[in-house]
Amino acid sequence: MSSQPPLWLTAMPALQASLVWQWLFQAVVLLNATSGLTNAYARSSPVLLIAGQIPRGMIGKNLGAVHQVLDQQEIVRNLTKWRGRALRPREVPYTVSEAFRQMRSGRPRPVLVELPPEAGVEQEDVQLRSPAPVSNIVPNSDQLREAARVIAQSRLPLIFAGGGVARSDGEEALVRLAEATNIPVITSSGGKGTIPDRHPLCYGSCFSARGERQEMNQLFEVMQSSDVVIGIGARFSLGNPAGEASTLVNINIDDTELTRLQANTLPLHGDAKATMEALLPYLMEAEAGDRPSPVEAVVAARRLIAYYDIGLREPQYPVMEAMQRGLPEEAIIVWDVTQFGYYARTHYQVNHPKTYIDSGYSFNLGYAFPTALGAKVAKPDQPVVCMAGDGGFMFNSSELSTAVKYGINVVTVVFRNDSYGNVARDLDDFFSGTYETDLHNPDFVKFAESFGAVGLRADDPKDLETLIPHALELNAPVIIDVPFGDMPIPRAPQIAPFYALPWTQPQEGLIPS
Repeated sequence: MSSQPPLWLTAMPALQASLVWQWLFQAVVLLNATSGLTNAYARSSPVLLIAGQIPRGMIGKNLGAVHQVLDQQEIVRNLTKWRGRALRPREVPYTVSEAFRQMRSGRPRPVLVELPPEAGVEQEDVQLRSPAPVSNIVPNSDQLREAARVIAQSRLPLIFAGGGVARSDGEEALVRLAEATNIPVITSSGGKGTIPDRHPLCYGSCFSARGERQEMNQLFEVMQSSDVVIGIGARFSLGNPAGEASTLVNINIDDTELTRLQANTLPLHGDAKATMEALLPYLMEAEAGDRPSPVEAVVAARRLIAYYDIGLREPQYPVMEAMQRGLPEEAIIVWDVTQFGYYARTHYQVNHPKTYIDSGYSFNLGYAFPTALGAKVAKPDQPVVCMAGDGGFMFNSSELSTAVKYGINVVTVVFRNDSYGNVARDLDDFFSGTYETDLHNPDFVKFAESFGAVGLRADDPKDLETLIPHALELNAPVIIDVPFGDMPIPRAPQIAPFYALPWTQPQEGLIPS
C-alpha cells in the first residue's frame, strides 16, 4: 500500500535548490562529526547521523565531484554500529527503520544514514514502515541458576555497576539486588547515579582500577579482594577491576564484552535491568541474601578515602565540596576533560539517576559544553551545569551563540589556569617541561557578554558555592570564570608502580635514549 510522500519530498523549487546544496555540504560535514561519533560510541549513545553524499551516479567513481569523500561509510566504520544508504526516496523508510532498530536493540551506539542530494528532491511512492519491535535479551534459566549458585557460595562478593544499568533504566533493580543480597556496589564513572552515593551499600565510584591517588587504590584493593565480582553493564578494560583470582559474573547486552579480558568468567548475555530482575528470584532460592551486612566495611572504606584527601591535601577536594553544596541535587552536571573532571569521577557525589554525564573512556576535550546544551534542550525544567577547563571550553565556545539564540540557559563553569592543565602536568612530571601547553585566553566575562550571555567571575574557586545558585536564578546562559593556580594530584609513594604510564617508558625491549 502506497501513501503520499512526506512533505520534505515535495517542497517548492526554491527550497529544493537550497536543500541540494545543503545536502552536498553535509558530505564534508561528516568528517567534522567523527569526534562526536567517537564519544557516542564510547558512551553507548543511540545517535542517528544523517549525512549527505555526492550525486548517486558519481559515488565511488573518483570523478572529482565537489565535497567527494571516497567511501564515507568506511571512514566511520569503527565509530558506528551500523551504516546504511538510501539512494532513492523509496529506500528511505526501510533504511531509517533499520537505523532505529539498530539503535534500540542490543548495545545502543551511533548509526549512519547516507542520502545523495537527489533523494531529497525526488518524488516516489513509498511504503511507510512501523517501528520494528525490540525485545529484551535475558539469559536462560540454567545460566541464571548457575550464576545464583556461584554468588550464593561466595565469601566476599561485589557488584561493579556500569553505564549499562542506566541505559536499561535499571537503577531501581540494582538497588533491589544489592539490598536483597547484602552485596556492596562500586560504580564506574558511567554508572555514577545508578545507586545513590549516600546508600549504605555504595562504596562510590572508581574510573580506573589502578589510579594514581590513594583513594582509588583503596577501591582497587576492595575489588581485588572480592572472590566474586558481578559486573552489570560495565566495560572491563586493561585496568580490570575483577581480581585475577576472582570469578566474574558478567551481565552485558554486548556479547563481545562478556569474556574479553577475564579468564574465569560466567557470562550472562542480557539486558541489565531485565537480567537483574530475572536473576533475583534464583538468588533468593539459593539463599544468597543470607550473609552478614557489609555496611560497616563500606563506611570504613569511605572514611579512609576522605582521610587521604585531607592527609594528602588535595586542593581539588574543598572546591568539589563547595560546588556540591551550591548545586541542587537534581541538577544535571556535564563534566569535560579537565583536572576537576577527572577528580569528579571518584569524588563528585551523585544521588539521582542520570544526573552525571562525562565523556567516558573517549576523553573528548571540548565535549561538555555542546553536550550540556543538548541536555538542557531535553530537560528544559531541570538545572544543567557544564564544568569545563579553559582549553576544553574554547574548543566549542562558539556554541554560546546557539545558547543565546535559542535561550538554552546552561550555566558553564570555566576553570581557567591558562593552559591545558592535565597535559602540562603530565608532561612536566614525566618529560621535565610543559612544551607549549600554555593558552592565550580571552576575558571570559567579556567574551560571554559579547554574545549577550551573562559573565561572572569567582575571586576564589570555593566561591562557586554561592555563584552557582545565583547563576541558576538568572535564567540565562551564564559563564562563570574561575581562575585557579596549579592543582597537582599528589601521589602516594606506596602505589607509585601502579602509575607507570606505558608511553613514558621504552617498550618491547627498546633501551632509553
